[in-house]
Amino acid sequence: MHRRHQRLHGIFWVLACGSIAAGQSAGTFTATGSMTTPRFGHTATLLADGRVLIAGGYTDTWNPLPYPVNGPAVTATAELYDPTTGVFTPTGSMITPRAYHAAALLPDGRVLIASGFGSGRPEVNVDSAELYDPATGLFTATASLSTPYNTATLLPDGRVLIGTEIYDPLTATSTPAANPQQPAFGGATATLLPSGQVLLASAGSVSSQLYDPASGTFSPTGLLLAFWNQTALLANGTVLAVGGSDDDFGASAGAWVYDPATGASSATANMTAPRADLTITLLPNGQALITGGSTWTGFTPPGGQQGMLFICCLASAEIYDPATGLFSATGSMISARAGHTATLLPSGQILIVGGGSGDNSPALSTAELYTPAQLIPAPALFSTSGDGRGQGAVWHATSGMLASATNPALAGEILSMYTNNLIDGGVIPPQVAIGGRLAEILYFGPAPGYPGYYQVNFRVPSGVAPGSAVPVRLNYLNRTSNEVSISVQ
Repeated sequence: MHRRHQRLHGIFWVLACGSIAAGQSAGTFTATGSMTTPRFGHTATLLADGRVLIAGGYTDTWNPLPYPVNGPAVTATAELYDPTTGVFTPTGSMITPRAYHAAALLPDGRVLIASGFGSGRPEVNVDSAELYDPATGLFTATASLSTPYNTATLLPDGRVLIGTEIYDPLTATSTPAANPQQPAFGGATATLLPSGQVLLASAGSVSSQLYDPASGTFSPTGLLLAFWNQTALLANGTVLAVGGSDDDFGASAGAWVYDPATGASSATANMTAPRADLTITLLPNGQALITGGSTWTGFTPPGGQQGMLFICCLASAEIYDPATGLFSATGSMISARAGHTATLLPSGQILIVGGGSGDNSPALSTAELYTPAQLIPAPALFSTSGDGRGQGAVWHATSGMLASATNPALAGEILSMYTNNLIDGGVIPPQVAIGGRLAEILYFGPAPGYPGYYQVNFRVPSGVAPGSAVPVRLNYLNRTSNEVSISVQ
């Protein structure tokens, strides 16, 4: 691994620091604008410009299953949330109505939307995919899938693992990966590990599988999960799985931690409440936020056929601290929600959108913001002008010279730059996009001589269009930095 290089001499720039947002209380939920369309089972994708794309979902009544059983109404509409104004505005509609689908931000700033449930009764699995372009506000068709899935994971090489298929944005094609161990549709979770492998767990199974992009194959691993739970990668490289339902179809308060080094999981402390159809979000301080969800208990009706008794949706939220392995309550949401989304914003706040508030209740259009106790903004890239724009403070790792028009970077060359607001001691690598293509990360860690700042060494990918102002962005915890530019030959 290419280690850190000496600091860049002779160039100075402003190192921006974040601050607590004015007018917000730490650890509380506050209302923000409402969506133009009520929905649950939608996707929420943070765009490179800081807006959030809300797409699809069900618009009728919510019930405790992961998808409705009483005549679902699926929408193709989409809208954008602007954190600077707190307002949702409509954007172009998807080609195909879909709910509980998958979405992934691509290195070039477009959003891949794939699979999901479509209109009809019973639910129809959608095997198509489409791309949203923020520059035009339009969706366009792309590759079809051989099997429907509900997970989409951006791999370190820029391809996307959609369930057990590989989508290549450069060719707009999707091909099945080799030897998947089990289906990945219907309540599945997909977690990108620091190694570049992907942990896949399907609802209704008691084992999981790992996808290795280097070999293009799957292998079984030993994570044991409840049905319909949620997972999040923690800063130390382990995976936290929470909630869902147990074998009796009751909501579970259980939590497990999967260790990729051993391929085994172990129970950690229980949540403060049983939850299914919840959200889990890794915060920039390394803790995890769990919000809402539904709770119910199993029962056996006359005749012995197992069923379930729905209880309610939850407004409560809690924080998991990996340092102690414990959950603790935090402020409650304004509305009880399940089937909602939670998106970490560039400011450090979390946007909570939509969902359902109770059995057979109307879908929600409301949204709210959670302000954590420690508000940490997205990482920044630095420029020679000091304003975070134009020529980036990005240098050739071997010479320390700027990657500028007089000394352009070459494909395959190693460059270095500084950033901030990474999790101290964390092992989750940032992603760096150059000209819309992902770079190989060779090193990230504390910047020598600059406490609180971090150095990132990366390799210029092939295929980048040459130019004197090629855009460079860093993505970390699904938040994108400001854009600077370098020269590429």
